[in-house]
Amino acid sequence: MQDREGIEFLQWCLPKLRMRWPGFRKVRKQVYKRIARRMKELALSDPSEYRAYLETHGKEWTVLDRLCWVSISRFYRDKGVFHYLENTVLPELAARLFEQDQPDLRCWSIGCAAGEEPYTLALLWNFAVSGRFPSVALSIFATDPDPQALARAEKACYSASSLKDLPQEWQAMAFVRSPEGFCLREEHREQVTFRLQDIRLEIPPERFHVILCRYLAFTYFDEALQQETLATIKERLLPGGALVIGSLESLPCPAAGFETWSEKARVYRRSPC
Repeated sequence: MQDREGIEFLQWCLPKLRMRWPGFRKVRKQVYKRIARRMKELALSDPSEYRAYLETHGKEWTVLDRLCWVSISRFYRDKGVFHYLENTVLPELAARLFEQDQPDLRCWSIGCAAGEEPYTLALLWNFAVSGRFPSVALSIFATDPDPQALARAEKACYSASSLKDLPQEWQAMAFVRSPEGFCLREEHREQVTFRLQDIRLEIPPERFHVILCRYLAFTYFDEALQQETLATIKERLLPGGALVIGSLESLPCPAAGFETWSEKARVYRRSPC
């Protein structure tokens, strides 16, 4: 697929999927490859034929939606964000729970891909925070609509490039080298529960102290869907809890119910009411 025809196709289809073109500029070629494979499966020669096919086969839009779901992740992505969680957010929330004699600090990782983000949070807690709050336990709920990504997350074996940003001492303590790559030890996996779930269609019943929604809703969704997603997050985030978004993202305006915790780290606090 040539770049020009690919851009034209995405600019045509993305609004119909409630997504926005600017979020796809840097990852468009990855999406082109997926669409090209799908066109080959359907014996279609070019995007114009695929466009005509979509207009007469309504169920194909669900397939296209999955092709446009981009997951790019690695352990400890955006170090400054995790430093802020380690030094400020998690200790403050854990101290509050300790004072209230509440044992569980609950987190939700939205669009968790192959598990790098929720596992990073588990390592951060286990190696840097938990010793100060022995009566508080961390539990992480991680969701993604891609069953293949979740299968990789459950397996928890990664390439060296996925771990390149992780502190070396954590790598040595947390992973075991195997023919499948670097595999996370069981004690760091047991805190994370994975579920096949699309934030646009389904949400967990629990409420959380920390929600991470990075490089997903506020990059790829259109403005109206961003507002709907933010309302969903607000509903699931406990007052005083933290919302973490991508370092290059911004919350849609208005972002009622949220106040800035750290502009640099893109961390926001859920207002008391």
